[in-house]
Amino acid sequence: MLEAKTLDKPDERRDFPHGHLEAVHLPGCDFAVATFEPGWRWSADVGPIVGTESCQVNHNGYVVQGRMHIRMDDGAEGEFGPGEVFVCSPGHDAWVVGDEPCVAYDFEGQMAKEYAKKE
Repeated sequence: MLEAKTLDKPDERRDFPHGHLEAVHLPGCDFAVATFEPGWRWSADVGPIVGTESCQVNHNGYVVQGRMHIRMDDGAEGEFGPGEVFVCSPGHDAWVVGDEPCVAYDFEGQMAKEYAKKE
């Protein structure tokens, strides 16, 4: 098998307040690019769409631009910026830090399939 797609023509785009996600779906690989604008916060902008108190999606990510702060339900916190690869398990809130959009790639697949979809 050999297949490729371009992010210039994503398979789907999901808009949500203060951001959007673009995804491509390949056999065995779902890939997402998420853009979060300044002022975006998961609990305010995506939580009401999915109906959970915290994000229940696992992330394997890479930050391309901007900064993201993540607070886990257990209180652990971290902030990530350009060039950083991160993993984040379900059960967290997150928000953009500063006045620059945060652009992140997500390699987990769960984000490309489920993120910001109404339950």
